[in-house]
Amino acid sequence: MTTARPIPLLGDISLEFVQSIEHSLEGGFTSTRIASLPGELQQRSGRPSHRVEIAGMLFGEGAADRLSSLQTAAATGEELTFAADISTALDLQKVVLTDFHAAEVAGEPGRFFYHLVLAESPPLPPPAEVSGFGFGGLDDFGLGDLGFDTDILGDLADLAGDIAGAVDDALGVIDALSALANIGDLGSIGGLFEPLEQPVSDIGEIANELGNGLNNISTAFST
Repeated sequence: MTTARPIPLLGDISLEFVQSIEHSLEGGFTSTRIASLPGELQQRSGRPSHRVEIAGMLFGEGAADRLSSLQTAAATGEELTFAADISTALDLQKVVLTDFHAAEVAGEPGRFFYHLVLAESPPLPPPAEVSGFGFGGLDDFGLGDLGFDTDILGDLADLAGDIAGAVDDALGVIDALSALANIGDLGSIGGLFEPLEQPVSDIGEIANELGNGLNNISTAFST
């Protein structure tokens, strides 16, 4: 009494009339020539995907529908499950249909020949969990772990406020000097202030330049 062999399944498509099914695995080795070494050094970067090559026929009732399902799977590239005797030891969780070829022969209506190649599509590993900056000891910038006293940040803020206040006071003095410089405009009154015109004018120019510099400082500490 013969036992019926399981029918290969690709997703929900049953491949009932498979003529051949082959498994292949490329080793993933890279050959490197080493001076004075006979042969080549073989370095493996990692196991590549398992590949399964299937050739078969589709005929009988529903053959056209099964062909359409295979064509859709090849076109969409969606991951599918695969089960067959040849893959028992491979632990293939998901595969994708990377190559597909179908043919219909004249004089044999409703009979389709196909050839397809499946490639293993393993799940991605879980995302890496990286603590602050990936160094394990720099969570929340890790200032405490690096030996910095974070209280100094508050002191710096207070110092910046004090400097900004001092700059404001200095700007008040500059405004007063600028007002004094305007006295030069009164020199036309009987020449009373004529001796003061040039010194006061010089003070005005200096006051303007100093005021511009202090304004820049004030802006820097107030932002």
